[in-house]
Amino acid sequence: MSYKFKTLAVALFLAGTAMLPSVKADEWNKETKVTFSAPVQIPGQVLQAGSYVFKLADNQADRHIVQIFNEDQNHLIATILAIPAYRLKPTDDTLITFEERPTGSPEAVSRWFYPGDQDGVGFVYPR
Repeated sequence: MSYKFKTLAVALFLAGTAMLPSVKADEWNKETKVTFSAPVQIPGQVLQAGSYVFKLADNQADRHIVQIFNEDQNHLIATILAIPAYRLKPTDDTLITFEERPTGSPEAVSRWFYPGDQDGVGFVYPR
């Protein structure tokens, strides 16, 4: 192979790889830091006011397993089997919706959507 051909091949390879989209880990696991100003309910427990990290478990077979960590991500607080949730329009920001609860009870996290996504997860509570 000539020197010019090798140089052209390397240049084309580098140009092609530069055009590939960069993938961040948080896009795969939807890692999201949330801060609640009051206690909120999740299935099985109540999270006190504070900051938490929500992310999807690294599971190829089921993309609806939510893990909730403390802010530093050094303590797993809950692992929740959720259900698919959908919305018509994506937003640029994280969206968390809540269900009303009886007076004196904290609101319950109902659905969680990662920025730019129309599909998210729904939290299921016992009746």
